[in-house]
Amino acid sequence: MKNNPFDLYTLEYEEWFKENPLTFQSEVLALQQLLPKSKNGIEIGIGSGIFARALGIKSGIDPSENMLDIARKRNLTVENAYAERLPYPDQSFDFALFITSICFIEHPEKAMKEAWRIIKTGGEVIIAFIDKQSTLGQQLIADKEDSKFYGTANFFSVPEINALLTRSNFEVSTCVQTLMNPTSKKIEKPVKGFGKGGFVVVKGIKKEAQTTPKAVKP
Repeated sequence: MKNNPFDLYTLEYEEWFKENPLTFQSEVLALQQLLPKSKNGIEIGIGSGIFARALGIKSGIDPSENMLDIARKRNLTVENAYAERLPYPDQSFDFALFITSICFIEHPEKAMKEAWRIIKTGGEVIIAFIDKQSTLGQQLIADKEDSKFYGTANFFSVPEINALLTRSNFEVSTCVQTLMNPTSKKIEKPVKGFGKGGFVVVKGIKKEAQTTPKAVKP
């Protein structure tokens, strides 16, 4: 990504979480609802590692070297790489996590294929994102031109993410939401489903790749 905003505004990214701790904790609670327990996972688009540290994830990739510098200071094992080309062997992890990073990936289909490749059979992919059909999503879309971070984002709806997972040989499993009231003065507990919350987390289970049967010779 040319002029990567996460390289340009790294410190401002970190500062946002300090200024919005209730939003951050609400998102962490939603993620914890669907995150596999005691398993080896990777965050794709780990950034500075602020979520990974809170969630107990040790590994990740990101194309922003400035972000990775902070992640390394948080004792995380990270690689400078893109989601479309992950530097790991097949079936290396139990699960893969995307936290809003799907909105900044140039080729989401390729990223999902790579996630499928590095996850063990029966493993999980978890995608957290701002629902473009929510009030928060519509606000961010309206303000894109003035946003340092979301100016290059491609927002998704829940049906679009579900379809992306299905096309990539994942079975959509569970969905939770939070930030029903983004101006709330308390930490929000996540609820199942979507349609009310601005921050949605969807889980998919890895299926075996569908193959076309070979023609039988007469």
